[in-house]
Amino acid sequence: MSANVPLEERDLPTMPGVKLGREGTRFAVYSRHATAIDLCLYDPDDATRETARVRMQRGENDLWHATVRGAGPGTLYGYRAQGPWQPVHTMRFNPHKLLLDPYARAIHGKPDAAENMLSVPDPQHPPGSIDNGATALKSVVIDESFDWSGDTAPQVPWRDTVICEMHVKGFTQTHPQVPAHLRGTYAGLAHPAVTGYLRDLGITSVQLLPVQQHLDDAFLLDKNLTNYWGYNTIGFFAPHNTYAAASDPQVQVREFKAMVKALHAAGIEVILDVVYNHTAEGDENGPMLMFRGLDDYGYYRHYYGASGASYHNMTGCGNSVDSASVCGLRLIMDSLRYWVTEMHVDGFRFDLAVTVARNETHSFHPQSQLLSAVTQDPVLSRVKLIAEAWDISRMDSYQVGQFPKPWRELNGKYRDTVRGWWRGDPGSTAEFSKRLCGSQDIFSWNHRSPQASLNFLTSHDGFTLLDLVSYERKHNEANGEGNRDGDDSNHSTNCGVEGSTTDPQINEIRTRLRRGMIATMFCSLGVPFLTAGDERGRTQRGNNNAYCQDSEISWLDWSTCDEDMLEFTRRITTFRREHSALRRCTYFNGNPNHASGLPDVSWLEGDGTLLCHEEWHNPDRRHFGALLGADDSSTKPLLLLFNNGTQSHPFVLPGTKDTVWQIAFDTALNPAFPTGKAPQFTGAQTYPLQDRSMACLTHISGQCDEIEPKVC
Repeated sequence: MSANVPLEERDLPTMPGVKLGREGTRFAVYSRHATAIDLCLYDPDDATRETARVRMQRGENDLWHATVRGAGPGTLYGYRAQGPWQPVHTMRFNPHKLLLDPYARAIHGKPDAAENMLSVPDPQHPPGSIDNGATALKSVVIDESFDWSGDTAPQVPWRDTVICEMHVKGFTQTHPQVPAHLRGTYAGLAHPAVTGYLRDLGITSVQLLPVQQHLDDAFLLDKNLTNYWGYNTIGFFAPHNTYAAASDPQVQVREFKAMVKALHAAGIEVILDVVYNHTAEGDENGPMLMFRGLDDYGYYRHYYGASGASYHNMTGCGNSVDSASVCGLRLIMDSLRYWVTEMHVDGFRFDLAVTVARNETHSFHPQSQLLSAVTQDPVLSRVKLIAEAWDISRMDSYQVGQFPKPWRELNGKYRDTVRGWWRGDPGSTAEFSKRLCGSQDIFSWNHRSPQASLNFLTSHDGFTLLDLVSYERKHNEANGEGNRDGDDSNHSTNCGVEGSTTDPQINEIRTRLRRGMIATMFCSLGVPFLTAGDERGRTQRGNNNAYCQDSEISWLDWSTCDEDMLEFTRRITTFRREHSALRRCTYFNGNPNHASGLPDVSWLEGDGTLLCHEEWHNPDRRHFGALLGADDSSTKPLLLLFNNGTQSHPFVLPGTKDTVWQIAFDTALNPAFPTGKAPQFTGAQTYPLQDRSMACLTHISGQCDEIEPKVC
């Protein structure tokens, strides 16, 4: 291979990355403070053998570039950057370390934190002189062509969206219908047995835990553990290589695209959980992989103390990417657009989104550089954007409700309130009703709809739904951290026994609570968010921080299933889909509905009368009802009844003897949805609302004005 002569001005690169061309392959990388950068090429058949080294030229906008003939798809490469070693001034150049291309489309090598990646013994020493070129991770030149013919984005409206969060490996690792060599891979997730299961469950959108190339931490590898969740990114454009069935990086990229195409064919959107808030380079003692060696000053947030520069750590992972800097913001935006335009994904869930929403003074602002850029971007403003609306360690870290349109947010207040109410926390009924109604108090102030709220009960981070009603304390001993890791505040209950039990009475209580919480989520205004496996009774045996458990603790066990819970979840997703009142895009306001003449929502006492304002905050309140007026002439009013107490409460149904109500579901029953002719009740008749349960009845006949509750 030989380097080209200097490019003409008109051919200078305008963005970082690799571009295949007839004259050769052009490489471009950003660095403002480097004094020289070398492009190093390696043999695809022997990644330890360097085949060429090209001194790059500095062009416009701090882009270094070189064009190489013969460096086609499959070529392995990396960069060596020269410059000052002045950590106190955020300069950490070390040409002995081979650096990844931040724009690499694929990465070759075992993604572990090998010792050779470390730049120094500690921050006070000069840069290490160990050359890691032979053993370092390598970037890969990729031919991005793919046959997308027939692919159509589902474009599911937010009001119809049902999200299921899952791990690419964990979801299919034990699936009996997926061929063994495809389990735990992108190809496994594309298998018809998997897409069919999700479609039948009523899932419209899968949210995948991080699939961008990540690194396994050294401290985990020392304990024979891995960074299973993947929140440790090193490749913002590269699919994680160990999730692919194929070993060839070219095929790995195509395998990811084929997965997206297969899910789209099943009508299912693909949302990626993305980690732009930090990288796997960690703090000053971490490995040198890319940003740190190319331009530490530009890519990371720093603060300056008496001893010089240190990393801002709003993430708990050692560093924070500077999304307000030119190079940091550009990389994030380019990465997002790549996954939409080239990989055809349908949206993103931003991990610790408050960090990337900070401005140049490191403060959260709804008009920060990244949020403003995304909002006006013609590509990104049209996909699903979800914020985990918090980070850590700062006064402004919790920002639920503060993100601008078109962002949606994981509603941590919904999770905690619904968990607490079903646990029986006193005085939580008023707060519970707010979450049921779309969290208007949180999102309406800046004219955001109920669909701004992603209503979740569980996620990868925390207890599973079964564990939520089986454990009062976390049990994270398998993580090797003395059970000190993980959240201590889970709003959970063990219903009398810690862990699994054969006691039928306790198991019945746990079943009711799980059904009640799932039913609440699917009957709440907002977007339901299901964690994969909760519909089957998955357990992590009390581990609420299984981030390092690439094992049976985290994998979905397809050999066992709570069939009743699975069927209930299928039925409740269908029920939501059939009732527009549960998917409305505006908040309840209590005004009469033109279709029924009823208020869009009325709140009921157990005697069928209106629930008075002062009674909402009664700490002893354990039951109430919500009457939802019909949305239009084709729908019927719904009556939701709730009881989180330990005693049953007969509930007087609204209306007269000419009013007919029919059971839609009752979480105290098994099956909860009637299998034959559904039982019917008349107005003023008492409904037997059981303890720790939720029931829903549909208005079948009778005058609507007769069921409007009266003041007691």
